[in-house]
Amino acid sequence: MVNFGRVITAMVTPFKEDGAVNYAVAEELAAHLAENGSDALVICGTTGESPTLTWEEEYELFQVVQKAVAGKAKVIAGTGSNSTKEAIAATQKAAKIRVDGSLQVVPYYNKPPQEGLYQHFASVAQSCPDLPLILYNIPGRTGQNLQPETVARLAEIPNIVAIKEASGNLDAASQIRRLIPAEFQIYAGDDSLTLPLLSVGGAGVISVASHLVGKQLQQMIQAFENGQTKVAIDIHLQLFPLFKALFCTTNPIPIKAALKLQGWDIGSTRPPLSHLPDSDRQMLEAVMKQLTLI
Repeated sequence: MVNFGRVITAMVTPFKEDGAVNYAVAEELAAHLAENGSDALVICGTTGESPTLTWEEEYELFQVVQKAVAGKAKVIAGTGSNSTKEAIAATQKAAKIRVDGSLQVVPYYNKPPQEGLYQHFASVAQSCPDLPLILYNIPGRTGQNLQPETVARLAEIPNIVAIKEASGNLDAASQIRRLIPAEFQIYAGDDSLTLPLLSVGGAGVISVASHLVGKQLQQMIQAFENGQTKVAIDIHLQLFPLFKALFCTTNPIPIKAALKLQGWDIGSTRPPLSHLPDSDRQMLEAVMKQLTLI
């Protein structure tokens, strides 16, 4: 059974002032996350601004992070695409450098039907049969929802081992859990839904907030698993304002602002993403101060 752990951080991509990828800071940040609660890192996912990265930049990031966290955390490469051919090529290239897994987003914009989604993911999986794949369902960004019944079909493919369920629909997660054996892992795609998802059979979270509170998320999940429900709820409620603040506007704008407040030379987001408005920055800063994160 493949186990990516409880807390997987969807890592931001640092940029220099001129907009180039800052690989040195990426290396430093990855090592920091591995030492502060992250069992694995997703590189070049949504939070990593994959839509504005080139394939060459992504491939370099995979290798830089691999070296930075070797033996400390697993590396999951975001190699999905709305082109099946491109997704296969990128995934095969990542597999050659022995990443630990791949995150495969639902094809965006072209809105394939469920059979098209099945064939897309099946083709990627079959092209790299030794590489564990995590499905990524986020209909708010892709325009299409991966139905639980389609997930169940895909879970029969041996190297499709998990899903990042970011539809915000706990009923969908419950239905997936009903249809698929326990070894198939369901990860929350929204920090605020981590604890609720655990209650219906979730394995953990692919997180943004773990850039800041990875250890606390580990404590919450471990408390729940140990039957300490009140402790888990208390941690969830303590962190809840941060979860919401980090999504006050489009991710990863707020988390990059938060990391800057902590002193990270993380750079800005790439266009067309913009800066965090002053009012949101002040709110975020107040929440972080309340949690003694700055």
